[in-house]
Amino acid sequence: MTPAEARALFPVLDRLAYLNAGTFGPIARPTAEAVQAQLDDELEHGRFGKEYFERMLGLRKRARAALGSLVGAPPELVALTGSTTDGCNIVLAGLELGSEDEIVTTREEHFGLLGPVHASGARVVVADSDPQAILAAVTPRTRLLALSQVLWTTGRLLPVRELREQTGVPVLVDGAQSVGAIPVDISGLDFLTISGQKWLCGPDATGALVVADPERLRVARPSFFSQTAYEETGSFEPAPGAARFDPGWVATASLAGLVTALELPPEWRFERAAAQAARCRELLEPLVEVVPGGATLVAFRDEDPPTLVAKLFEAGIVVRDLPGTGLVRVSCGWWTNEDDLARMSAAIAG
Repeated sequence: MTPAEARALFPVLDRLAYLNAGTFGPIARPTAEAVQAQLDDELEHGRFGKEYFERMLGLRKRARAALGSLVGAPPELVALTGSTTDGCNIVLAGLELGSEDEIVTTREEHFGLLGPVHASGARVVVADSDPQAILAAVTPRTRLLALSQVLWTTGRLLPVRELREQTGVPVLVDGAQSVGAIPVDISGLDFLTISGQKWLCGPDATGALVVADPERLRVARPSFFSQTAYEETGSFEPAPGAARFDPGWVATASLAGLVTALELPPEWRFERAAAQAARCRELLEPLVEVVPGGATLVAFRDEDPPTLVAKLFEAGIVVRDLPGTGLVRVSCGWWTNEDDLARMSAAIAG
């Protein structure tokens, strides 16, 4: 597949310079067709019977395997979720932390991680998003590091595996801005959340949680998928592996779309995205103050980000502002081309 052929998968790119995968990735035509085909089948034949449920369970199995393969995890370590926030809540509830325990996080985390961290009941220690500051914040009471692998604000990468090794403290990694954008490996990590609708370009409300050792995390929020047998009291035999943490039903049409989306990216996806992000920084640096970062998110400062974002949208360019930060954020994917970036830089310069 050539870059031009890959780009042709996404009809929205015919009209827009779509540079906002950090929020929602573009939808490819085959993904939309898979969703529609499943909905058409349900419209015509209903949602019942052995064949329907076998197809649904088969799609869950395929999605689990495909998501795991992205990060080097076997399918038995993958729970299917609706978002990275789902995954964070599952982990924080299952760890059963108390007021004497501490969680170390950073000042640049998304609320999808920070909300569950706060709700855990543990003492939250907030450090600068710098490896040395994170290490300095760890104490004998620290029970968890809760960190993004790629900061959603600037695209800066945190060395999550090295921090896990140096502290010996379990780490919950928010992978919303990393999985699908850069190479990610679960080795040495305890928990990793995955967003389906961002860099993986899947349907809304899809994602995963990878749990390195499912037996060590309590099922604090059981769903029907959590069990293989249960008593009238509600006690249950947990499903094997991380499937016990599945928070509930994922629409079958969404599963069909997700499985299709995961099959589309070319082998050169990461190299292409990194090159486009580097080119984006190169074009922007003479025009604006670009914030240092190393992944596929490029952020720059502006006096009035909402107004600039609206101006760019009028010119057919989709980026976003990050409220309260003074930043505009650009997302560069494997579908991004030189025309997208030149169009954006010209609109900013003008």
